[in-house]
Amino acid sequence: MLYTRRDVGRIALATGFASEFGPELMGAAKPNSKVKGVQIGVITYSYRSMTDQSAEATLKYIVDSGIDATELMGTVADDWARKKGKWDSSPAAAAEAAAGGGAGGRGGRGAGFPGGQGGRGPAPSYAPVAGMKTGFGNGQPAGQWNGQACPAGRAGAAGGPGGPGGPGAPRAQAAGGARGTGGGAIPGAGGRGAQTPEQKAAADAERKWRLGLSMDIFKELRKLYNDAGVSIFAVNAMRMDTDEDLDYTFTVAKTLGADMCTLELPAGPDAAATLKRLGDAALKHKMFTTYHTHQQGSMTVIDEALAVSKGNMSGVDLGHFMAATNPGGTPLDFLNKYHDRIKNVHLKDRTTVAHCALNLPWGYGETPIKEILQTISKNNWHFPATIELEYNVPEGSDAVKETAKCVDFCRKALA
Repeated sequence: MLYTRRDVGRIALATGFASEFGPELMGAAKPNSKVKGVQIGVITYSYRSMTDQSAEATLKYIVDSGIDATELMGTVADDWARKKGKWDSSPAAAAEAAAGGGAGGRGGRGAGFPGGQGGRGPAPSYAPVAGMKTGFGNGQPAGQWNGQACPAGRAGAAGGPGGPGGPGAPRAQAAGGARGTGGGAIPGAGGRGAQTPEQKAAADAERKWRLGLSMDIFKELRKLYNDAGVSIFAVNAMRMDTDEDLDYTFTVAKTLGADMCTLELPAGPDAAATLKRLGDAALKHKMFTTYHTHQQGSMTVIDEALAVSKGNMSGVDLGHFMAATNPGGTPLDFLNKYHDRIKNVHLKDRTTVAHCALNLPWGYGETPIKEILQTISKNNWHFPATIELEYNVPEGSDAVKETAKCVDFCRKALA
């Protein structure tokens, strides 16, 4: 279906960026990234290196990548709500500024990962090996990748990925201490230390403002995305300070069209209670809480979450699974075991700990992305395969172009 001039005008008037967005959509077909029954999506974190992080610009990035479904970072909805809800002109905003942002920071997804963080950097020098098999056991010696030695600390050494205390090791992440996904309207669950009286006052003012927002603001954002051909299937955010905050988080996500809220998998002594609370809160809203995994991924890492509440689901990152210290199986093993409790999978191309735990352009690492996509298609499993761009963006390119390359990789894999 093509946009009419009236459609473009309506979008342009609603968003206030006709000169940037409208002309490029004039007569352009809506994106379609469902291939052989597999919904290819993208988490908007993939575009974090782009200069403009507004909801409008992010939509343009998604469309230009050729994608029609997204997992929306909380920061995107948050920025939209701040503009539409006039947060920046409110007394609470002044209080927040005076308190140094105590009302909730606009955090990203935390520290980067070996082999790239999705920012700009030199083009990777790790080239594919002719006839190389993807996945585990490709015959390459440990401590190197494609003939190049691992950087110091990247082959299971202490402090390196897979080593004690390194990013490859399972993380005892405190419940509620996930990487932040934004303050304000749909802030993340990031923990924070003791607040000063000024910070507490600012937080209380922000919370009062947030809970008073009209859902019409988020209906407008959903319409903006849907009119451009993009659906929002998940929102990566979780506010859990009170039950009222939880209700608000799920209500906003549902208003945006999502059927799940996503966050990092909690760990630590209070994890079971937190997992039950979040899963049951999702059930109350007829939604799901879906947990993203990093290198703590294994064949059993999601078991506790699934056991304590039917509202909990897996959002396994199959790239990070490859770089896990002791995964106990392959990404395909995980899919076959948990497919009925998976709501979302993240894709990236990583190497194993033995092979430097690198994060590489697709086709250069060990993650069996092609086989993963084909398995989802063959079994008619109805969960999105979500691109999470996390390798360094080469000079002369940008996150949109690189994400489009990942989409092309998926299309060829499923051809």
